[in-house]
Amino acid sequence: MNAPDLKRSRHLTRTGNASGLGGGFLARVATPFYARAIDRLDAGIASGSIEGYLPDGTTRMLGGRKPGPRAIVHLHSYRALLRLARAGSVGWYEAWAAGEWSSPDPVPLFDLFMRNRIELGEAARPSGAMRVLGKAAQWVKRNSRAGARKNIEYHYDLGNDFYSAWLDETMTYSSAVFAEQSDGQEGLAAAQHHKNKLLLDRLQLADGDSLLEIGCGWGGFADQALNQGNLDYHGITLSSEQKAYADGRLAKYGRSAKVSITDYRDVIDQYDAIASIEMVEAVGEKYWPDYLDSIANSLKPGGRAAIQYIRIEDDVFDAYARGQDFIQRYIFPGGMLLSESRFRGLAEQRGLRLQDQINYGLHYAETLRIWRSRFDAAVDDGKLPLGFDEKFVRLWRFYLMYCEGGFRGGGINVSQVTLVKE
Repeated sequence: MNAPDLKRSRHLTRTGNASGLGGGFLARVATPFYARAIDRLDAGIASGSIEGYLPDGTTRMLGGRKPGPRAIVHLHSYRALLRLARAGSVGWYEAWAAGEWSSPDPVPLFDLFMRNRIELGEAARPSGAMRVLGKAAQWVKRNSRAGARKNIEYHYDLGNDFYSAWLDETMTYSSAVFAEQSDGQEGLAAAQHHKNKLLLDRLQLADGDSLLEIGCGWGGFADQALNQGNLDYHGITLSSEQKAYADGRLAKYGRSAKVSITDYRDVIDQYDAIASIEMVEAVGEKYWPDYLDSIANSLKPGGRAAIQYIRIEDDVFDAYARGQDFIQRYIFPGGMLLSESRFRGLAEQRGLRLQDQINYGLHYAETLRIWRSRFDAAVDDGKLPLGFDEKFVRLWRFYLMYCEGGFRGGGINVSQVTLVKE
């Protein structure tokens, strides 16, 4: 019997010094800039407020001009502000991990940052050398065929036992859609089934149709699709862990279901329909055209694709695209969110008519809130597998809170769309 891997999460929690700070001397030199940094944040908060408790024992209220989220931040070291100014969200996470700031609930703070994204401008974005280094890191982690496999393994091959400890029984790692928005009473599994049904309705499948799923996860969507009709299903993934789980789950459908380790760029057959759920944001900007090419080439004429994708608003895309954010650095290397206009433009250039877009951003915020509750319960009950230490647990909790706040703040959204091949 093999010994358990006690270091499965270490590759995620190597923080290095991405904020580019030296020791105490540099922090002391920067002291005159701290007040100005706080003033810049104050000026950029048009909606909501931050109740800030500063290292010198004073309290400062930022914003408060219009209603919005109310965040409480305990700033234990002014060095956190220098990290934020230098490295944006990467630096802000590293300051949190270093204990330089804390909050009883960081979600309203992330909501506030996103809600005030226009007014804040570059105040919470990487600058100077950190911006250049972030873009270089994105290039190194680009999703070439070899790079994509490594990046998927980095995140998804943390293990099925890890994800099953806190995902619901459908093993679905994408936004649910609740029948009653944000009420939380429906149950996460039921909301995931509802999400899948909405996507299946878009495909208008008939018995005997062929269905390709680009990024099949653990097989939840496939199971629901195959259970409702006689289909010829092919799911592709780059995660060996996901394939193993999906193979077992779909074995009951016999030859009607196939899952393979296949890069989306290597699909050669054509299908009546395609589904892809929160996949395109993982491929990276350089490969967005390849992803849409794959859909266009793999659909039969008149075929339909149902896509669920996370997007960033056009009003913040350029600032976002200039650097590397926390998610790209620590969670999804090589990934990047599209804006709606870019997605639509790429699709239409390839003869794919985009229609019926519906946004579910607050549903994703609720999904993330439930995931965090389930994750915390798994930690408290000792259900996480061996190998996931406290440093990893804090990273993952920060990730879930960061994303929830982003969706609540409206700068990122999740959409379902239909692409029809002309």
